[in-house]
Amino acid sequence: VMVWLRRCTHYLFIVVVAVNSTLLTINAGDYIFYTDWAWTSFTVFSISQTLMLAVGATYYLTFTGVPGTATYYGLIMTVYTWVAKGAWFALGYPYDFIVTPIWLPSAMLLDLAYWATKRNKHSLILFGGVLVGMSLPLFNMVNLITVADPLETAFKYPRPTLPPYMTPIEPQVGKFYNSPVALGAGAGAVLSVTFTALGCKLNTWTYRWMAA
Repeated sequence: VMVWLRRCTHYLFIVVVAVNSTLLTINAGDYIFYTDWAWTSFTVFSISQTLMLAVGATYYLTFTGVPGTATYYGLIMTVYTWVAKGAWFALGYPYDFIVTPIWLPSAMLLDLAYWATKRNKHSLILFGGVLVGMSLPLFNMVNLITVADPLETAFKYPRPTLPPYMTPIEPQVGKFYNSPVALGAGAGAVLSVTFTALGCKLNTWTYRWMAA
């Protein structure tokens, strides 16, 4: 009975973590909606995506102990987001304007770090965390530049959820404008180590709770 209770709890936790991760990052591909603040949004969203991917994927990965589960977790988040982004299409936005964040390559690097170090948890935190933090902004920028004529489309389809008082009066081209990828990757490389460690710690807490 306890074995099945633990297994059911494990899968329940995975679904809860994956769903909540997706909900918290559901608009993280919509940098271009914030036309005047696109690069600032890109940097902030890069860190938020890194947080949700690293914590959830590491938790799942260390829980099962099987390399490959981080990629599976990233796939779950991706599919959930595809479905949610269907709402934008239903509102009349063109397909080539709906940006879905790319999590899979970073999740694969997390799996690779875990597998290559023979399932060493500390190496996973250090190497995997840095790899996720540095790679995610890069992959998402490649994703973003594939959007067809983003500026024109953004003005044609203004973001319906952005209230008028939040719309910038003039374009803001400050320090974030120059290199959002470098800023996001730099911050991510540092913060992701902490995020990955948190995922490992959540796993420890879960085991203790289920063993009680």
